[in-house]
Amino acid sequence: MSQPNRADLGKDPQRVSGMFDQVAAGYDRTNTVMTFGNDAFWRAATTRAVAPQRYERILDLAAGTASSSASLAASGADVVAADFSPGMLAEGRRRHGHLPNLSFVEADAMNLPFGDDEFDAVTMSYGLRNVQQPKKALAELFRVTKPGGRLVINEFSTPPGKAFRGLYRFYNAQVLPRVARLAGTNADAYDYLNESIRDWPDQKLLSAWIREAGWTDVAYRNLSFGIVALHRATKPATAASASAAATKPE
Repeated sequence: MSQPNRADLGKDPQRVSGMFDQVAAGYDRTNTVMTFGNDAFWRAATTRAVAPQRYERILDLAAGTASSSASLAASGADVVAADFSPGMLAEGRRRHGHLPNLSFVEADAMNLPFGDDEFDAVTMSYGLRNVQQPKKALAELFRVTKPGGRLVINEFSTPPGKAFRGLYRFYNAQVLPRVARLAGTNADAYDYLNESIRDWPDQKLLSAWIREAGWTDVAYRNLSFGIVALHRATKPATAASASAAATKPE
């Protein structure tokens, strides 16, 4: 049996990808247990925020086992489930590969294998925090989105209430790894999860990063007292693609 792979805050893509490969089989079950079932509520809220429409082309980045992708595909939209973990994608194909409007692509969030202005909407749940250069990922999402297209980021965040924030941090540090062990998965991965959440910017700073990438109409709302935050934005209808802008002389 292979040794558990544990990522750290350096977020080396190979180590993070390898860690997710190892937890893929039990990932959804562990998430349901450790969030007390809130993961389904958060997924439904994300799908509503994306508001997928029939025949739209939607990118679900950091799709993992494609639970969120399948939820989006139920609308009739053409959904691309992209992730940098082959193990996660394999699990996603096993569970949802029968859906005709759902495809799977191995992809690096910092260098997406898609053309400019391809997607009507792009979304990313609990994945931006694991990217080595999250601002670069936001710029890549901007590049591949059509002018007027939509961005939805669902990510762990900072509960605004001081008392609840303290309780939440205690749970993440002391309880969550034990839950992972009981669920039979890589507990070290959930130690990393706690570290990455603690190190992650709050709602206002992430909103600022989204604006810096060129997105407009940036807004967020807290879910479950701010354990996660649902960020939304729009690519301006007149926006030039990132690659086209890069060719302009200074």
